[in-house]
Amino acid sequence: MKNALPNISKTLSLLLLLYISAFTNPVGVRAQATMDAKTGNPVSFVKHPEWAKNANIYEVNIRQYTPEGTFNAFARDLPRLKKMGVDIIWLMPIQTIGEKNRKGPLGSPYSVKNYKKINPHYGTMDDLKNLVNKVHQQGMKIIIDWVANHTAWDNIWTKTHPEWYTKDANGHFKPPVADWSDVIELDYSNQHMRDAMLDAMKYWVQKADIDGFRCDVAGSVPTDFWNRVRRELDRIKPVFMLAEAEKPELHNYAFDMTYAWEFHGLTNQIAHGEIGINALDDYRAKEDSVLAPNAYRMYFTSNHDENTWNGSAVERYGDGVKTFAILAATFDGMPLIYDGQESHMSKRLEFFKKDPIQWNDYSMQGFYHTLLELKHKNPALWNGAAGGSFSKVVTSDHEKNVYAYTRKKDDHEVMVVLNFSKNPEEVKLLNVNARDFKNVFTGETEKVGKASIKLAPWGYKVWAK
Repeated sequence: MKNALPNISKTLSLLLLLYISAFTNPVGVRAQATMDAKTGNPVSFVKHPEWAKNANIYEVNIRQYTPEGTFNAFARDLPRLKKMGVDIIWLMPIQTIGEKNRKGPLGSPYSVKNYKKINPHYGTMDDLKNLVNKVHQQGMKIIIDWVANHTAWDNIWTKTHPEWYTKDANGHFKPPVADWSDVIELDYSNQHMRDAMLDAMKYWVQKADIDGFRCDVAGSVPTDFWNRVRRELDRIKPVFMLAEAEKPELHNYAFDMTYAWEFHGLTNQIAHGEIGINALDDYRAKEDSVLAPNAYRMYFTSNHDENTWNGSAVERYGDGVKTFAILAATFDGMPLIYDGQESHMSKRLEFFKKDPIQWNDYSMQGFYHTLLELKHKNPALWNGAAGGSFSKVVTSDHEKNVYAYTRKKDDHEVMVVLNFSKNPEEVKLLNVNARDFKNVFTGETEKVGKASIKLAPWGYKVWAK
C-alpha cells in the first residue's frame, strides 16, 4: 500500500542474491519479509499478470449460487457478471468432500477427500472445462480454492501415505485446530507430500486451464513451499495467487494478493461505533511500513467466512453497507464481492448444507457496476504500484464522522468523501483547491473544494477526473 512507485535502482543490487535465496530455501524454513538493505523499505519480486493491474474479484459459492448448485447452472450467469464488471471468478473448493467426521449433511467444501476429483454434486471435469472456457470467452479469469494445510479424515492419502500427516502423542491423526474436527493436518516436513501437493495443483492448471488459486489458511503452510509452487505454476502459464493470510513475506515470491483482514475488522468496529475513523490512518501507516508497493491486499465487506459466521454485510453494516463498499473499492488494493451482495443479500448462508442464495431484484448491481467501471477506467484506483498515491483530505468536522481522501496518478484523480455516521453531516474540505470533477454516481460535473458538502446519514460522494 505504498504511495509511490518502487525505486528500482535501489533494489536491483539485491535482485541476484534474493533470486538465489528463493530457489534455495531449505525445506521447512519460512522466508522472512524481504527488505531493501539501503532504504529499509519492503520489496517484492512477484510479477503480476498484466490483466490483474485494474482487476476486481468475485467469490462464488457453487453449492448455494443456484438451486441446482452446479457449474452449468452458474455458467448461465456469466454474461450478467461480465456486464456488472467482474474480472476474476473465484470458485470455493470444487473437490470431493470427506464423509468421515463430516459436519452437517453435505460437509465443508474445505474438507477435501481427493485433490484430483471433482465434487459430483457440482458436475464433471467436462462441465468445469466448459465453465472455464466460457469465463475466458467473456474476457474474465477464473481461480479455484486450494486447501493445502489439511485434508478430510478419509482423504485417499490417509490410506496410501499416512506418514504425510502430523500425529498426536498417541500416533493418531489430528485436526490443525480443535474446532476443525472434520479435517486433519498435513506434515510439511515430508518432501514427498510437498511434491504430491504441487503435482495436484499443476493438474488443475494443465487439465482445466484455470488461472490461479486462492489458498486457504496459507499462513499455516511454510512460505518456502508457496515460493516453489509459484515458480512451477508460472512455468505452465502466468497465474494469479491469492493467500488467505496477511503475512508480508508471502508477497516476496509467491502471492499476488493477501487478505486485508485487519482492515475488515476495523470497518466492522467503525460501523458499530467502537472505534473512530482515524484508525484507518494508523492502518495505512502500518501497511506502508510492511508491504512492498506492488503487493496487493484484498479489501471486502463480506466473504464466505464472514457471511456465515459473523453475519451478512447488510447485517453487520446496516444502512452503511454502500458506504463501506465504496471504502473497500477505493481505499487501496483489489475489491472483493461475495456472491449475493449485488442483491443486497441479508441472510447468512449455511455452510454445511444446501441453502440457495435469494437473488431478489439485484438492487445493488448498478451500484457495483459503477464502482467496478471506475476502477477499470481510472488508473488512480489501479492495484499496487500501478495505482495512484493516497492523500488524506482534512474536513471541517475534524475527522469525527467524515472521512475523505484522494487517489491520484498523473492527471487522473478520484476523490471520496464518506459519512460514517447515522446522522446527516455538512462539512468543508479544508486542503482541497476548488476544481471540476465528475460525480461518479450522477454523471454531473461539479466544482469540488469550495462549497460545503451535505451528506445524508451514511452518505457518500465520489468524484473523478
